[in-house]
Amino acid sequence: MSTSADVRPLTRPAAPAASAAGSRLSRLDLAQLGPNWYAAVMGTAIVANGAAALPVRLPGLIGFGEVMWALGATALLVLAGARLVHLTRHREAARTQLLDNPATAVFYGCPPMALLAVGLGTLLLGSRVIGTGPAVAVDAVLWGAGTLYALTVAAGIPYLMITRHRVSALEANPTWLLPVVAPLVASACGPALVPHLPAGTPQQAMLYGCWALFGIGLLATLVLLPVVFTGLFHSKLSTLALTPALFLVLGPLGQSVTAIHQLADAARPVLPALAPVMVPLAELYGVAVIGVAMLWLAVALAANLRARRAGMPFAMTWWAYTFPIGTCVTGAAALARHTGFGGFTALTVGLYLLLGTAWVLAAGGTAAGLLRGRLLAR
Repeated sequence: MSTSADVRPLTRPAAPAASAAGSRLSRLDLAQLGPNWYAAVMGTAIVANGAAALPVRLPGLIGFGEVMWALGATALLVLAGARLVHLTRHREAARTQLLDNPATAVFYGCPPMALLAVGLGTLLLGSRVIGTGPAVAVDAVLWGAGTLYALTVAAGIPYLMITRHRVSALEANPTWLLPVVAPLVASACGPALVPHLPAGTPQQAMLYGCWALFGIGLLATLVLLPVVFTGLFHSKLSTLALTPALFLVLGPLGQSVTAIHQLADAARPVLPALAPVMVPLAELYGVAVIGVAMLWLAVALAANLRARRAGMPFAMTWWAYTFPIGTCVTGAAALARHTGFGGFTALTVGLYLLLGTAWVLAAGGTAAGLLRGRLLAR
């Protein structure tokens, strides 16, 4: 610490803490900045998008959503810049994360979901801040980039697991779902752009494309879920810090419910012949899958409470609490909107409160870890 910092306590008693925090932040090692950090952007963006989706309107709710959208968008910009430094200055670490280490490679499913979630938030909430035209343009760019990224990861990571990574199905865990969930997120976010496209072929192409993305994500999830459960039953979780990853199972469940309802809504003006079939299908599918999600939520909560009593430390895996719960918020909100059943409205509000609690825990732990030099420390 510098001499000038040593004399600051004579006139500014709070300076040592601030100086120490600044010193710790200056020692951040971007070589350790993996794609898992995009989970913080995802978790923040879903809080914003959940506020826009809630079937109840409370004073200040949309304003709160706008603040969270702005925070998520800012975090995305900062993280994208940091990752650019990581990819250019620490190429060996980046290559290891992607090509050599299957435990970190699966987290490349996070960046496209972060792009997609922030893009949707820009259209739903940011339009009141930056205007509808710019919001549509930003969402279109982020959706396009996020979807291409999602498809690359959904194909590329399984390819590496087949041809290069040494993995065993008996050691699978829920993080294996991350690469294949991203197309489901794209299918849920894309329909919001349909009304802003020219009528006719462009809208139909967008809608059919989103249905294809839905199929890719859903079928890949159905293939992987038995593998994940096999690994959990056989090998358990390798560390206590991985326990929050159990919540990742909720991601494809809640996201698929959200997606099928968004697709059904978009089909009404674009594909009127299919709309009468798609709306009831969305409701029946949604009720069944949300039921499964709530059952797994109880299992995941119980396991994490047990892990907390056993001394589970904070880790970036705590962000796994946020986005998966958020997908259940948007899925339950869609059911409440389509069915008009008050029970789904109550469920949506309860899940959103749980989401807010999860975000506070994850964000608070991340901020404290950075300030104390426990995350990304040299």
